[in-house]
Amino acid sequence: MAFLAAIQRGLIFRNQSGAELYEMRWVMGVKTKSAFAIGLACAMVMASAACGGTSASEAKGRVYMISQKVENNDQFLQLGKQFTKDTGIPFDLISPSADSYEQTLKSELAKSKAPTVIGLDNNDYPNWSDYCADLSKTRMYKDLADPDYVLKTGEKVGAIPFVLDRYGIIYNKAILNKYFKAPWASVRSADAIRGFDSLKTVADEIQSHKDYLGVKGAFTSAGFESSSIRRYGDQLAHIPVYYEYRDKNVTELPATVSDKYMPNLKKIFDLYVKDETIAPTQLSSATFDDAVSEFGLGDAVFIQTGSWAYPQLRNQEVADKDMGVLPIYMGVPGEDKAGLTISSNYFAVNSRISPEDRRATERFMSWMLDSDSARKIVTDTMGFETPFKSYAKAGYKTKNPILRANDDYAKRGCYDIIIRPLPTQQWSLSLGNAMLEYAQGTGPWTGVESAFVNGWASEYKTTHKG
Repeated sequence: MAFLAAIQRGLIFRNQSGAELYEMRWVMGVKTKSAFAIGLACAMVMASAACGGTSASEAKGRVYMISQKVENNDQFLQLGKQFTKDTGIPFDLISPSADSYEQTLKSELAKSKAPTVIGLDNNDYPNWSDYCADLSKTRMYKDLADPDYVLKTGEKVGAIPFVLDRYGIIYNKAILNKYFKAPWASVRSADAIRGFDSLKTVADEIQSHKDYLGVKGAFTSAGFESSSIRRYGDQLAHIPVYYEYRDKNVTELPATVSDKYMPNLKKIFDLYVKDETIAPTQLSSATFDDAVSEFGLGDAVFIQTGSWAYPQLRNQEVADKDMGVLPIYMGVPGEDKAGLTISSNYFAVNSRISPEDRRATERFMSWMLDSDSARKIVTDTMGFETPFKSYAKAGYKTKNPILRANDDYAKRGCYDIIIRPLPTQQWSLSLGNAMLEYAQGTGPWTGVESAFVNGWASEYKTTHKG
């Protein structure tokens, strides 16, 4: 039954060699494999367990990662395969879909062979800090360019960032330049897009002249399938959340938020839905892959996503030199001086694993810093910007155009939109579902406002009972 429950949660399971056993997603409906395929997956999982390849009793230990970065599955498997080749230590990966991460993490941590590496962001960390070992004496902590990057509980270093992400509205320079040269265009350069009003002008005119430009819409589909819903209930929501934190002059999770920036959230979301490639009635089943394809094929000029999507975007038809990035403008006063949104993903080490697994896991983290093979995968294949001195000293700097675009905002002195904690993943999912209802015309905007404000207070109360 646990196995069947896992299928419904939406997991991607792979064996040690990286072969995908099955993938299931559960949002707005069910996507299933055949009974034969599920039976085969069960047999393969049991066969893998019978081989003892990831047994915690082995003196050399093992590395078992639960990763939030589903989009980088293939690259993490490549990294793990190289680690095993270099050290002989087994590496396994589990990648829950975005809507089931917390539930799956809770289930996996309760097992005897629990994950040894826990992928977290600063939203999740407060809920799982009890499982996080102190990393203050590790090689990875000592290699950080700035120790303030870490997540801490008191004096305990509970999680270390391994990637610094940036996100915003990525645009196709080639198509946008065609727009700038059109006789009817009101805006003549990307530098002139410095706030919501100018962004809306450009998007509306592209949508009105999409046949002239050869596109299906200004924006890619604002999909709400499980692979895409987080772009709105989480990533987009972080913009008004940032301004809420700024107004309160706090960095820790507040018990409540206001509706002050709800009109701003509505502005940008309305623009996405009005000027996109598909009808609102199709949004519930539209995937992130759909959006990537639309952007990559030149069917849309804009896509809201981040540096983590570079491995997918670069395999399309848009060259690196044609990728630019705008901040997510939504009409907040002073946003013409805003830069891109900065977020981090962190490694934590499970404090409840065996000493052998702990040593193996810390060896993996050190190997990422010292191995040229690892650094090449992380920098070139994954396209990650890392916070480590060893990478900088050895000249490993990603060419990821989404990250390099931020260099221009830094030179202009623009402020970063900093990711601040959200109450729970459930808050993000509830907000995303309310946004979908609104976009489809089956729910009012007041439902989005309630999910944002009342949902925040409710989730905070539930999570912080004591």
